[in-house]
Amino acid sequence: MSVVPVHIAMIMDGNGRWARARKLPVAAGHRQGAESVQQCVRTAIGQGVRYLTLYAFSSENWRRSAEEVGDLTSLLRFYLRHKINELHAQGVRLRIIGEPERFEGSLREELRRAEALTLHNTTLTLTLALSYGGRADIVQAARRLAEDAVAGKITAESISESMLDDALQTADMPDPDLVIRTSGECRLSNFLLWQSAYAELVFMDVLWPDFGEAEFLEALSRFASRQRRFGGRPA
Repeated sequence: MSVVPVHIAMIMDGNGRWARARKLPVAAGHRQGAESVQQCVRTAIGQGVRYLTLYAFSSENWRRSAEEVGDLTSLLRFYLRHKINELHAQGVRLRIIGEPERFEGSLREELRRAEALTLHNTTLTLTLALSYGGRADIVQAARRLAEDAVAGKITAESISESMLDDALQTADMPDPDLVIRTSGECRLSNFLLWQSAYAELVFMDVLWPDFGEAEFLEALSRFASRQRRFGGRPA
């Protein structure tokens, strides 16, 4: 691949539709989707991607049925317990953004342990967006800057884009170069709204549980064929 994005963000959509098409419970779609995550991580490492951010649980997902929310959180707990050592061996650093405090205590502790175990890994930073909303991230960043202004640490006039960048939960990683969404839907759904301002967007018809190495490489090929302009004219 001639051009590889440093940071890929993925909206993993279609688990429920995949399950319903096979007359299976939605939980089966989520389990198969988790297998796609593992393949995605392996492919990202193989292609030299440095940051991979997955929209694992949006702030809007809390509106789903209690059964489905329970299935999602149980699956997350299972993979933290049984797959984190594999990620660690691959040199993957796990990070969490969003509102993990909304999950129950034992799951929060699993997340903290996984982050601590992989803290010094450098091959790939895998960020899970959990109970995450792009608008909420911008609001909390604006609130932090407002508090600093009230405290006299900064002036309102001094607030810049870079200062807002630094107040976002993604401050220590580059903005995504590529955002991929599966299932044929063509929207960001409140994911990394500020950070994706100049990202290339690739929408794919495949449902997330069917997303594998071939689909990942196709998305990279589409990215490589684009001419990134960042608001300017082509060279």
